[in-house]
Amino acid sequence: MRSAVVTPQEDRIRWVELPGEEPARVYVHGLGATSPAYFAASATHPLLAGRRSLLVDLLGHGHSDRPEGFDYTLEAHADTLAAALVEARVEGAELIAHSMGGAVAIVLADRHPHLVSRLVLVDANLDPLPRVPGAAGSSGIAAYTEEEFLAGGWAEVRDRAGAHWWSTMRLADRTALHRTAVHLVAGTTPTMRELLLELKIPRSFLLPEADGPLPGTEALEAAGVAVVPVPDCGHNIMLDNPEGFARATATALTRG
Repeated sequence: MRSAVVTPQEDRIRWVELPGEEPARVYVHGLGATSPAYFAASATHPLLAGRRSLLVDLLGHGHSDRPEGFDYTLEAHADTLAAALVEARVEGAELIAHSMGGAVAIVLADRHPHLVSRLVLVDANLDPLPRVPGAAGSSGIAAYTEEEFLAGGWAEVRDRAGAHWWSTMRLADRTALHRTAVHLVAGTTPTMRELLLELKIPRSFLLPEADGPLPGTEALEAAGVAVVPVPDCGHNIMLDNPEGFARATATALTRG
């Protein structure tokens, strides 16, 4: 496992790195997840193997540090990820990013364009969301105040999340989990969707076929974003349908 100092307080982002050819591929997990668990099989799949691959855990998640004073905005996540990539001597990376990680990847590409040559977004957050008490995911987490979440709301989220998601969510710092969810549902200004539309690099958006048409598909495709439904899967496309995910991602990585 490798690491880089990414804050003035010497907090470290950590990642698992697979050797291979350049340019590097960077895999970024979603809220309450960890990249090695979600992407190891994909990065070594015959259709995707052979490239230098960094399976990165964002601050507050997985194996990375959990600074209490960090605000965990999407911009802060993007900037610390950028610092890790610079330390790893990565430029022009192909980013494959899931859910909340996709939102971070969009912000990274906007703020640090030399670091990103291509985006493959995996059912990523593009728009602000409402805070919904009792809901699953970021909307439900963000419905708590930070004090409520730390005092016991996290246990209610655990029970709603189910054993699979909780198996990685429990590795995340609870303050980091809540703050990240709050900033994820608030989104960015301009929104992640608006930033994505303006990027000039190859971009693809993978979504579960069963979810139906992605809102705003026409505008995305008009701006050059390939919208790719993947069959036989839910939100965790890479885990639910590994073969379908590998095929869709390999195709996305060869788009001009």
